[in-house]
Amino acid sequence: MDRLAAMETFVYVVETGSFSAAARRLNIGQPAVSKTIAQLETRLAVRLLLRSTRGLTPTEAGLAFFDRAKRAIEEADEADNAARGAASGLTGNLRICAAVTFGRQHIVPHLGPFLDQNPELNIDLMLDDRNINLVEEGVDVALRMGTLSDSGLTARKIAECRRVVLGTPAYFEKHGEPTCPADLTKHQAVVYSQGGGANWQFKKAGEEQPVIISGRIRVNAAEGLRESVLAHLGLTMASEWMFAPELASGAVVEVMRDWVLPNQDLWAVFPTGRMASAKARAFVDYVQGLLAKDT
Repeated sequence: MDRLAAMETFVYVVETGSFSAAARRLNIGQPAVSKTIAQLETRLAVRLLLRSTRGLTPTEAGLAFFDRAKRAIEEADEADNAARGAASGLTGNLRICAAVTFGRQHIVPHLGPFLDQNPELNIDLMLDDRNINLVEEGVDVALRMGTLSDSGLTARKIAECRRVVLGTPAYFEKHGEPTCPADLTKHQAVVYSQGGGANWQFKKAGEEQPVIISGRIRVNAAEGLRESVLAHLGLTMASEWMFAPELASGAVVEVMRDWVLPNQDLWAVFPTGRMASAKARAFVDYVQGLLAKDT
């Protein structure tokens, strides 16, 4: 195994915390990973990892080697891309993570042109509403919404979208349309635990008015929220992104238009401590351009 490949194996072992997880990332057997690390330690004449029943821990020398090895791998990738030139397109694999509904509606339908521009690139798209560990899952970039809870993340805001109160015409025909936040206490709301929960914050002409809504249905995934609203089970607060097709067709309608809710932010999040690859940056730029056309 060449020197760069050995460094890559070591980086994956440290990032994932085990030989077996690194082997899965590399699509090789665990014995091959163990052998590579042993050969690396022999060549460097220094112990890089401490092995115990609790797992693997880098030594002081291992941490120093990890930082430099990671930079070397990233710089090698960047050098390859620069040598090939922009005209040749991007190559290899790009692993992306996005929320299920957002990815299904706003990413998947637009992957074709991006792949056409980069015929040597493969995309591994993970659709998951959870905030997964990017390093452990080998994700190059994640698209996340709302407020980022971890201030240590390497992130870039790429878009924002209005949040609105909406429901089906059938629901409003039966229960009436709310015209102010106080009216919402008389309605059944579908509560989305990932999008602000039951505490909704409204603003109008400089006046802020919070309201705690109630509802018999609470969901933790956007697909469940959508299906509940479309089944006329209640109104909800959501981004225009989440109900884009239905808002366009009239299957759902926005109410309380003169009251403003906080916008929904979209962030491109990269693995902490790792320079974003050219592939990840190009994809983020592409998505940002797509969403800018929709606004």
